[in-house]
Amino acid sequence: MITGHTKLYGIVANPIAHVKTPEEMNNHFASVGYDGALVPFHVLPENLAQFMDMLRGLQNFGGLIVTVPHKTDVLALCDGTVGDAAAIGAVNTIRRDPDGRLIGAMLDGKGFVSGLEVNGIDVAGMDACLLGAGGAGAAIAFALAEAGVANLTIVNRSEDKARNLAERVMAKYPSVRVAPGAPETARRDLIVNATSLGLRADDALPLSDLAFHGKQIVAEAIMEPEVTPLLAAAREAGARIHFGRPMLRQQIRLMARHMGVTDTTDA
Repeated sequence: MITGHTKLYGIVANPIAHVKTPEEMNNHFASVGYDGALVPFHVLPENLAQFMDMLRGLQNFGGLIVTVPHKTDVLALCDGTVGDAAAIGAVNTIRRDPDGRLIGAMLDGKGFVSGLEVNGIDVAGMDACLLGAGGAGAAIAFALAEAGVANLTIVNRSEDKARNLAERVMAKYPSVRVAPGAPETARRDLIVNATSLGLRADDALPLSDLAFHGKQIVAEAIMEPEVTPLLAAAREAGARIHFGRPMLRQQIRLMARHMGVTDTTDA
């Protein structure tokens, strides 16, 4: 029941109809007994700055979740950031403070690693391959390094972009070997798809080297379809697969915490 006391939250995207966060976050609010409601906002890139300015003046607005294509552009529109957001170069969650300041965080990567952990996967010491160096890829790269992977190879169509990300990750986590390169699928402990390839039925696979095997894990950041062509190929070859949905479920808790909503697990 929404009343005059209900705290409002939003998710901004372009397009917006595919997002699953409103159901997940509103279920989370209900599960912790919090009087809040999250709604979708369809905002075009050219209107993003005006939209963000409007949020500063909404006294009953608690925070905003940001997704494609706004994660990078919204960074410059925040009044401050926490964690690795500035180094990553993107934001996916924003808290509105009582004075109207908008404080951004990037939780894609932390949600992804937490999703692995709740399924019994510890990435420490692994040789990992990350497909994609965009916003989600950058966040996952930083989170994998923070979680202690021994080696991280970043595969991207633009090698310069992969190299730039590798350099930024190594500057923050110098004990991790990070470099652009090829998938070299057979040698990896963990392969992560952080590209958008797999969202559509006619998408190409995000890599051509399909030498998957039973001693590795192949993971997705894509949530729908649940079984992407990449995961289907990996499963057929005997690899352990990890779906994208746990990333969202873990992010929900982290996002809510950043926006000031806590539950008993945060105590």
